[in-house]
Amino acid sequence: MAAVRQAAVVALGGGHGLHASLSALRHVVDDLTAVVTVADDGGSSGRLREEFGVLPPGDLRMALAALCGDDDWGRTWARVLQHRFAGEGDMRGHVVGNLLIVSLWELFGDHVRALDWVGRLLGASGRVLPMSLTPLVMTAQVRGARSTAPDEVTTVRGQVEVATSGGTILSVALDPSDPAPCPEALAAVRSADWVVLGPGSWFTSVIPHLLVPDLCRAVVETRGRVVVVLNLEPQAGETLGLEPADHLAALFEHAPDLRVHTVLADHRSVPDRAALEVAVKARGAELAVADIAADDGSPRHDPGKLAAAYDAIIAARD
Repeated sequence: MAAVRQAAVVALGGGHGLHASLSALRHVVDDLTAVVTVADDGGSSGRLREEFGVLPPGDLRMALAALCGDDDWGRTWARVLQHRFAGEGDMRGHVVGNLLIVSLWELFGDHVRALDWVGRLLGASGRVLPMSLTPLVMTAQVRGARSTAPDEVTTVRGQVEVATSGGTILSVALDPSDPAPCPEALAAVRSADWVVLGPGSWFTSVIPHLLVPDLCRAVVETRGRVVVVLNLEPQAGETLGLEPADHLAALFEHAPDLRVHTVLADHRSVPDRAALEVAVKARGAELAVADIAADDGSPRHDPGKLAAAYDAIIAARD
């Protein structure tokens, strides 16, 4: 792969998908910003959110860990940040990085400043920002959430409940519906050379960015090129039964004005390439198909392969 390129890239997402994307992009470009969903309500994040009324820190922590360096300092701090307490007491299940982030939020009273300080401590090669300064609740219209009523459409509330609904998700929304965006995130998106959406949990990590009106507007109006990275396989509870083209359709249903430059997919994850080509071209985009899956057979992207794919996409437009 070529040397690090001079390009400003903003990656939007959350969880393991964003972690993989950032782990790849930090080796590709010199100006990297993560904009992270803040609707999680489960696990350590959910407990801290409920107790302190703060943004859920978990996805922000994972993004920061992905930006740690490959030297001893970076590897050690990444492990510390991700360490989850065992035991049987009140600390069981809490993650060190979550506690560190919430501590700095309390000290500074400023979400962005605190995250920047964590990044400085870690030597992170990039910046991590929340997509909103307001803790958000996800809702979804789901058909067949109850097995006894397969055709019934119900409203499911809460990120964990949406992700594990078991029915067919028809649409998702945020509460509040017009949350305060992070100004620094808006500025980063508007000035980016490239904006990356996905991979990740489609309805609970990727699409939520397009449900924050000001952030969606920034993504639509950015001068940068938008890249959508598709998942390797449907996700149980969220997208089971959806083809790659269906994932794209869901994205545009929630953001009809979105302009996409490239759709990136793994070559083994596209059962009907012709259908995907048609769907991609219908949106005025290009399809890039590459080997970007981990070799262990898990449904996760390999950061090294993903880095090569990102580098090729950016190089083609340099």
